[in-house]
Amino acid sequence: MDELAHAVEMNPLEFRLKNLKDARLKAVLEAAAKQFGWGKAKPAADHGFGLACGTEKGSFVATCAEIAHEKDKKRVRVLRAVTAFECGAVLNPDHLKNQIEGAVIMGLGGALFERVDFADGKILNANFADYPLPRFRDAPVLETVILNRPDLSSEGAGERPIIGIAPAVGNAIFAATGVRLRSMPMIPDGLEIN
Repeated sequence: MDELAHAVEMNPLEFRLKNLKDARLKAVLEAAAKQFGWGKAKPAADHGFGLACGTEKGSFVATCAEIAHEKDKKRVRVLRAVTAFECGAVLNPDHLKNQIEGAVIMGLGGALFERVDFADGKILNANFADYPLPRFRDAPVLETVILNRPDLSSEGAGERPIIGIAPAVGNAIFAATGVRLRSMPMIPDGLEIN
């Protein structure tokens, strides 16, 4: 979606809202953008904002992310992630918030650096000491917006909120650097962008 928005020189949020027909997906997108403050300020130098939304099995998610491109270290840090989530009627909001934030952190690992390294038919990082998982230092500021729909039956949450973070981060990286990264992890060995 961001590439289409970029091609027609349109704000990615406006592009999505103009083309979305699903009211529930539109609602989470608007809620995440509002909480994030989308369009109210421009990112600082070497920072980028990105957003993404999606649906899976009756649940709806939208995520906005801010990244910092640290050129000297050839890395990207996710500074802030705002996730809006709707899965029908919410029975336990505290538990749901934990599920959403856990999924976002889990998604950061896959988005940025989790990988299995192979050489000569052998796994080189077969234990957790060598496998790059998100650490506390990798955790961004997390903000969660839960849209409770008591008029609808409850759908599962689980890991469904994971689907928003990687594309939001990828779109933020593009906004900061002009480089579109197309596979995950997006920056396993440092970001080779000048």
